[in-house]
Amino acid sequence: MPELRTLRTPVLEIAYEETGPADGLPVVLLHGYPYSPRSYDEVVPVLAAAGRRCLVPYLRGYGPTRFLDPATPRSGQQAALGKDLLDILDALAIPRAVLGGYDWGGRAACIVAALWPERAAGLVSCTGYNIQDIAAAAVPAEPEQEHRHWYQYYFHTERGRAGLTANRIGIARLLWRLWSPDWSFDDATFAASATAFDNPDHVDVVIQSYRHRYGYAPGDPALESIEEALAGQPRIAVPTVVLHGDTDGVGPVAASAAHDKHFAGAYDRRVIPHTGHNVPQEAPGAFAKAVLDLPA
Repeated sequence: MPELRTLRTPVLEIAYEETGPADGLPVVLLHGYPYSPRSYDEVVPVLAAAGRRCLVPYLRGYGPTRFLDPATPRSGQQAALGKDLLDILDALAIPRAVLGGYDWGGRAACIVAALWPERAAGLVSCTGYNIQDIAAAAVPAEPEQEHRHWYQYYFHTERGRAGLTANRIGIARLLWRLWSPDWSFDDATFAASATAFDNPDHVDVVIQSYRHRYGYAPGDPALESIEEALAGQPRIAVPTVVLHGDTDGVGPVAASAAHDKHFAGAYDRRVIPHTGHNVPQEAPGAFAKAVLDLPA
């Protein structure tokens, strides 16, 4: 197992795992909901063997990561995820790193690459451009996509909050199955990640995240300037590899086909066969290759 460490940002004590040479090119790998750093267990050894310094944090609301102040809003909004990643780089005095992620983690990586490109040596983003267009969130999608987003609408209700509080493990297992229909994960694999949901802030962070993205919950006032910058859907100029699993059950592969318009630098989109939403755990070789294919 990689070494578990902690760092402090202005609002969090963040738990993270570090593997690889201390003087290697830093690579920060970020998980999504409802997952954990275990998604990268087969990616990290490949990157470390290639000389990369791998850092895999637990996002806010997961695992041992904790808020420092009870008064800090338990926000899961996109600006919070991006700012947390920037704060990680600052806390570890890392001037530039390759950023990789999927789901919430892919969003954080895209945000830093877009707003602070000098901090991103390269980007690996699953399902493409992950910055939310909150102003357009009220526009209905096609019925099939609305059906895929059932869990988001569930979380908009107080019944959904109660359901997540009571059934966070069951909901997560169901989403894993729906989002990765070709992935035959076993009970031990799921349990290894599910322990990360036993966090006192998990429910509040998740609920706020899915309500804020549709404009149904206020954001943290301290993050408003970042949200304003993201509202312009900023383009990403750093070298980027986009990975999209062809059986992703929440974001269909066709959805990222036109995302190249959001990228201004070197851009390579790769469709990964027989792979769902959790690309690094389902196709670790493809994910590691994407990182290593970026300019060192």
